[in-house]
Amino acid sequence: MKIFIGGDHRGVLLKKEIIRNLEEDGFNIIDTKLENNDLDDYPDFAFEVAKNIIENEGALGILICGNGIGISIAANKVKGIRCARVFNEDDAFKCKNHNGANIIAIGAEENIDKVMNIINVFISTKPASEERHLKRINKIIKYEQGEYNEL
Repeated sequence: MKIFIGGDHRGVLLKKEIIRNLEEDGFNIIDTKLENNDLDDYPDFAFEVAKNIIENEGALGILICGNGIGISIAANKVKGIRCARVFNEDDAFKCKNHNGANIIAIGAEENIDKVMNIINVFISTKPASEERHLKRINKIIKYEQGEYNEL
């Protein structure tokens, strides 16, 4: 499984720790090609990771910025992306199993042990399979494609 990761200047240290932990666990981690500096902008990292998720079926993404909100908003502008800002393991499970998330966003100030627990749940959680969840995810996809008119 490919896991794409990116983060702005505030997320650099946490991103490096995440990469190290996931590579030790044998995952194929692909960092963004963009370089970090004090003036970088989170949307650039969100767009690069999101585009890679779209181009690599079954891949997952991890994004990091100051609080995880801005980068998740940016990622969700890319067609086909469902990114959730997660705070805990329950969020990580539900965003993938209930909502079909393919990227999670995390705040840069989170503790690495907590973050790795969240990421491990996200990676190991099976995608949505219950009809009620699939129905909702499909509505989102159809709306995004301009096909859902049942409002």
